[in-house]
Amino acid sequence: MELGNISQPTYGPGLEAPGSNTPGLVAMAHGFLRLVQPNPLPVEMIDFGQSQIEFNQEDVKELLLYELGFLVCAAIGVLFIIFVPLVGCCFCCCRC
Repeated sequence: MELGNISQPTYGPGLEAPGSNTPGLVAMAHGFLRLVQPNPLPVEMIDFGQSQIEFNQEDVKELLLYELGFLVCAAIGVLFIIFVPLVGCCFCCCRC
């Protein structure tokens, strides 16, 4: 088999970000994600060769610090799920 007629590939500068019809919403979503999760994932803690059961106290603290923004958002969401219907019920029932 002869490979003489295969040309060398040409590489460009890389992938471009896809264009969007709503750049304001995209910027707002990326700003929120950077606000909630400013730190990179601690990859050195994840070792797929060992069992994942052996976490020491420092590793758990580092993972909780990494996930702190998402935990705060989840807590605020749970509070809204509980308190908004409760306040609405109070306004509906207590209109005296």
